[in-house]
Amino acid sequence: MDLTGPAVAGVALFAATAYGLVHRRRAGTVRAVPAASDTHAPLLAELGVQPGAVTLLQFSSAFCAPCRATRVILAEVARATPGVAHVEVDAESRLDAVRALDIWKTPTVLIVDGEGRIAGRAQGTPTRAQVLAAIDPLLPAEPVQAERKSA
Repeated sequence: MDLTGPAVAGVALFAATAYGLVHRRRAGTVRAVPAASDTHAPLLAELGVQPGAVTLLQFSSAFCAPCRATRVILAEVARATPGVAHVEVDAESRLDAVRALDIWKTPTVLIVDGEGRIAGRAQGTPTRAQVLAAIDPLLPAEPVQAERKSA
């Protein structure tokens, strides 16, 4: 009896499961962008990023279901957090920006600091906690928090 077929099927099933688990774990995770630079500052400003505010720049497409969930999360964070703005860009109508900013899928969220530098990136739908953790170091410390840390 030849077991080559079932062995190949078993290996393929294992590989697909491993890929799915890794992909699921990484989806939406905000990753820091090494050495934030302002080389894209003019393009970011053209897309609606305002200086002085941390901006959650979301690239979406019309038929993207996860984009709607991402929009809700980011809008809620921006509403609840002073100094944070949410800007949504239609990836299909801004292919120049998609190429320049290396956007490969929607939703992709770029976290832009108050000086117009990309400080983080998430592909997929991040959780509210992930977004808050990513923007926290970019926000100015409140005087009360600064006093507690120094005491």
